[in-house]
This record gives sequence, structure tokens and C-alpha cells, in this order.
Amino acid sequence: MQRLFSWKIHALVLVLVCVAEFIGQKNFSIGIGTVALFPMLYALLIGSVISLPSLKILSEKNMNIAANILGISFMLFVAKLGTLMGPSIPKLLDAGFSLTFQEFGHFLGTIIIGLPIALLIGMRREAIGATFSIDREPNLAIIAEKYGADSPEGRGALGVYVCGTLFGAVYLSVIASLIASTGFFHPISLAMGAGVGSGSMMAAMTGAITAIYPESGNDIAVFAGAANLITTIVGTFVCIFISLPLTNFLYKYLSPILGKRPENQESSLEKLNG
Repeated sequence: MQRLFSWKIHALVLVLVCVAEFIGQKNFSIGIGTVALFPMLYALLIGSVISLPSLKILSEKNMNIAANILGISFMLFVAKLGTLMGPSIPKLLDAGFSLTFQEFGHFLGTIIIGLPIALLIGMRREAIGATFSIDREPNLAIIAEKYGADSPEGRGALGVYVCGTLFGAVYLSVIASLIASTGFFHPISLAMGAGVGSGSMMAAMTGAITAIYPESGNDIAVFAGAANLITTIVGTFVCIFISLPLTNFLYKYLSPILGKRPENQESSLEKLNG
């Protein structure tokens, strides 16, 4: 069994957490919306820099240890989410059916739109992990448990997770501002759409929508938070029993048609990853 402890890794993590929390959340306006930057973003950026091979701060062995610890951390995070379910049941009931129904849009959009695009640009099994959800922490845990953190599906999910953390808040803040500015949707509907299961993305979209509808600021925050809670809890089960099987089903039939990477190359990659 591979050793899962390294003083260097744990010390660097502690330093990164302290630095990121010291910087704290930063909000700034970009004219058409408000962008919120969270400590996790700083930790990812600093971590990506110190892991550059040219700096020789971390060895490949250190990175492998960190990758294995990451999978364990995801399992602990999902266990924590489970403890939230009981106390949150009254909130889920008060939120109503409409908040639960909006969950279908979250995963159907990523699968129906994202999967064909992922296959067209050359992704193979990575496309499953990348498109079965928006790939936040609970979704990463699902993929890590079913396929392994270092599997093609795991790499696809982690890639989207990192991109979502780096660019998601900025991107969705701008999109929310543009859509809210049209006046076509009710602010409460926009608030429910902001609850995608990510705290940073929800905060960015909520701030952007509130800037357009300041008179509904309190209601926007309440409904966005409820939608985010439902997506985090209910969405975990939706991903396990509906979206992941659906993505695998569609991949089976779309891959021969839209896939670009040769099948023998995919088989070789799967063998290398065990």
C-alpha cells in the first residue's frame, strides 16, 4: 500500500490554507456584473505554481501522495454532506417542488450539450466525468468512488472542477448579469438558477442578479441558497442514479459517431491507468 503521509505535503497545505484565508473573499465590479473571488481560488492558483516541475518544490512522488489523499478527502466531504440531510429536511419541504425540479436542468444541460462537444474535441472516457454534472466536490467524490481518482473519468471530472473554480464564478457572473438585464426572467427564477451546487458560483451569480434587481435582494439570496442546498443534497442522488448512468448510456452510442481519438489509443490509456 502506498504511503499516504508526507510532512512536506501537509505543511504546504497548511500554508496555502492560511494564505488563502488571510486574503479572504474579494468582490469587484466589471461593469455588467459583480465578480466574487474566494479563498479556494487563491489556493488553486498558488498550488498550481508551486507544483511546476521547473521549480522542483514537489516531486512526482509528492504529487502522487497528494492525489491519493484527495480521494480520501472527497469521501470525508460526502460524509459531512450526509449529516446535513436530516436538519435540512424542513428547508427542503418549504422550498417547494419548483426548486427540486430545477435540478434536472443542471445535469441535462451538461450532458445533452456538453457530452457531444467533449467527444467532438477529442475526449474519450474523460468526457463522462467531465459532463455528467458541473463537477463540484460531491460529484468528484462519486467519480472517485466508482472509477478512481486517477481514472480517465476522474481526470475529466477534476479538469472541469479546476476550470469551474478558476473561471466559473467570473463566467457565470457575466452570464447572470446579461440574462438578468434582459428582463425576460423573474428575479426569483434567476435566483433558483443560481443554485448550481457551488458556493462561489452561487455567490457570484447572486451578486450579479441583485445588482440588477436590488429591491428583491433578500428574496434572491434566500431562493438561491435554498436551490444551492437542494442541488448539493438531492443533486448527489440525481447524479448517482440518473445523470451518470445516462451519460454512460449516451457515451456508448455517441462515441463511435462523434469520437475522434482512435479506440486503440483509448484502450492503451486505460491499460496504463490500471
